Amino acid sequence: MDVIESEPVTPLVVTLPGRPAELHAGIIAAFALGRSTPQERHPHPSTTLLKSGLDRLALRLGDGESVYVDRTDHLIVQMATHRPLAARRRMQSLIGGLVRSPLLDEDGPTHVDVGSAWTRLSGEIFTDASRMREVSDQADQSLRNRDLVLRSGERAKARRKPAKAFIPLLTVLSIALTFVLPLVIMMTTYLAGVDISGFVYLGLVAVLLLMSATQLAEGFSALMKNPLPPLSATPAPPATAIVAAYLPNEAATILETLRSVLSQKYDGGLQVILAYNSPVSLPVEDELRALAAQEPRLELLRVAYSRSKADNVNAALAIVTGEFVGIFDADHHPMVGSFERAWRWFADGADVVQGHCVVRNGDESGIARLVAVEFEQIYAVSHPGRQRLHHFGIFGGSNGYWRTQLLRETRLRSQFLTEDIDSSIRAVRMGARIVNDPGLISRELAPVNFRALWKQRMRWAQGWFEVSLRHGHSAISPSGLSLRQRYGLWMLLGWRELFPWIASLMWPTLAFFIWRDNGIDLANAPQVFWLTTAFTLTTGPILIAFAYKLGAPEIREHTSWWWQYVLVSVIAYSELKNIIVRVAQIRHILRQDEWVVTPRGHVDRTSTRA
Repeated sequence: MDVIESEPVTPLVVTLPGRPAELHAGIIAAFALGRSTPQERHPHPSTTLLKSGLDRLALRLGDGESVYVDRTDHLIVQMATHRPLAARRRMQSLIGGLVRSPLLDEDGPTHVDVGSAWTRLSGEIFTDASRMREVSDQADQSLRNRDLVLRSGERAKARRKPAKAFIPLLTVLSIALTFVLPLVIMMTTYLAGVDISGFVYLGLVAVLLLMSATQLAEGFSALMKNPLPPLSATPAPPATAIVAAYLPNEAATILETLRSVLSQKYDGGLQVILAYNSPVSLPVEDELRALAAQEPRLELLRVAYSRSKADNVNAALAIVTGEFVGIFDADHHPMVGSFERAWRWFADGADVVQGHCVVRNGDESGIARLVAVEFEQIYAVSHPGRQRLHHFGIFGGSNGYWRTQLLRETRLRSQFLTEDIDSSIRAVRMGARIVNDPGLISRELAPVNFRALWKQRMRWAQGWFEVSLRHGHSAISPSGLSLRQRYGLWMLLGWRELFPWIASLMWPTLAFFIWRDNGIDLANAPQVFWLTTAFTLTTGPILIAFAYKLGAPEIREHTSWWWQYVLVSVIAYSELKNIIVRVAQIRHILRQDEWVVTPRGHVDRTSTRA
């Protein structure tokens, strides 16, 4: 049960019609409060709610800080620090204090959404007045997004949508940067009397050995399964399932998915929320209302302003009643007993539980079969192996279960293309325990053609790059993370972004050797060449063998899929994924990151982001 903090008003809190005398040059923060509500707009905060928020902030202020309410009902905090990074960390702490437990409103305790922004005052009245207006506007925008994102008191640069020919041009540029340019540099320096190819080759060998060794370590770690916790003597608490959907894309699958989720038997009681957005009314909404009339556990929530899955999930938190929440995409069918199994992990101390996503349409196309095997390598080997080796797990966006309290504090952020990875890293940095359970299965749809696969993986790759830029420093900065966790984060956020560029240098290096020596004398190649080549080439098949041993039986029974995957992966698929990562990084640097919704049929899993 949530406990309301009783905090008296203190003299530190002042209410003035304009800028108070104690505000001075430095960093100030604006907080906008709103009752958690699924409606399009937050209701205007009542005097009681503002006073409750002020009281809670007042007790958390440090030396040199002050708080007041401005005439637009924003909480304005004068920060003690003049350093933006320190101010942002301080603001995150204050936000956590506001959302961690309910605040008092006119009709009783209520969870709140918080919007926040910061700016630096100069001491010039007219300049600062403009900055105050802007920081208040940015706090209001943050409140509307419900994602607890700190905003700067400056308008963000607009994202740009690329021209149709832009992706092919970036692909050519990627190949030129990783093949043509290195080859030209090695040839030019050689003709100038300096042969750098030996250093390049040794560096490549070190890179490939490090990546292969880490992947094998994760694979062997995955073989040592974490035992499922025993049944808890504590009665199962209420739970909630949130199904997030963009209906024009998922009208064909949503009813089937909801029936699958509603078929769950859970002793603690299960609330099911369909949080969806749609630019137009659709015939399927009549069917949804009819289903909700028959099934009292189902609540329909149309989020009118939403442009992303993150917006839908954040809005649904306003009506969540469960102590933990399962999040599902609109094509997911969780296995029978999913919530009972997830509860066993929560009773054992987990904060987030990520299940095993299994492709259920692998027989529809060669692309779907490729993804089906790849998902076994990801969810049965990589994720659980990383958790055991590096002591942290990853939330994959669907078939993931969160403690409601933690999800309210963390939220999903629509500014990221992979909001799931961003929320995972933030949760890990907060000290949350994320476990990966390969036995907690949900079945989903894979892309069935190359175009859909390319769009999906390009979005994923660019989203990973965004998260790496935002959180990569956590691997080297002082923090509460262990050395093993920091190394794992460095491999996940840093090394995986560099590897596609470095690994591809092998091709221009071999081309240089052929140019310099008029061919490669394999008969007299050094032993290290054969050893490193054998080690790196066998790593992939070994990991696939691990996935076959640990994978879902329904995928393992298709033996031919696995041999096809080994062949395609070695010949082309691995390098295709490297190309996608490189192109995605260039796109992000050029701010070509506006995503257009692509309508999909029954099996086309593409972006729901506009």
